[in-house]
Amino acid sequence: MLDRLPEYIDPLHLADKRGELKGQIPICNLDRLADMLFNDEGTISVDLFFGREGRLAKIEGKIETVLQLKCQNCLQAVEWPVSNEVKLGIVTSIDQANRLPEDYEPLLVEEGKVPLKGIVEDELLLIIPAFPKHQHNCLAPNLDNKKVDSLLNNEQSPKENPFSILAKLKNIGDL
Repeated sequence: MLDRLPEYIDPLHLADKRGELKGQIPICNLDRLADMLFNDEGTISVDLFFGREGRLAKIEGKIETVLQLKCQNCLQAVEWPVSNEVKLGIVTSIDQANRLPEDYEPLLVEEGKVPLKGIVEDELLLIIPAFPKHQHNCLAPNLDNKKVDSLLNNEQSPKENPFSILAKLKNIGDL
């Protein structure tokens, strides 16, 4: 077990040695996730075990964190706890990926080393919602109560029929 996680790993080599990686990755290091975050404070706990099951090289473990996502309604922070099981089959071709057991997702390794943060970031991107929102009904924070009330009242009042003018004209024509 390592105290400090390496930046790049060789998954096949770690699988052959039955390696384990345990540590934390700062959320601010995850570039592709940055646009979805309200802030990038905190860390991601990573606990990964590498091994082989017959010819299948695999990664199993868990990643845990609490992300601060942007609510798509009010643009404020939404706490999103993550506790995700990782089950990856290490493959070097699409053909191998197609033969993986159903409960494994493929990790395509074309070269020897891959960035560890890329694996973790891929897992997070797959499980967080595309449009995160608060559980309660939130509105944009810059609306005051009078505007909200007037908006609600406008929605509830019946709208005038745009064809009512034509009905009046028809009645005049009948005279």
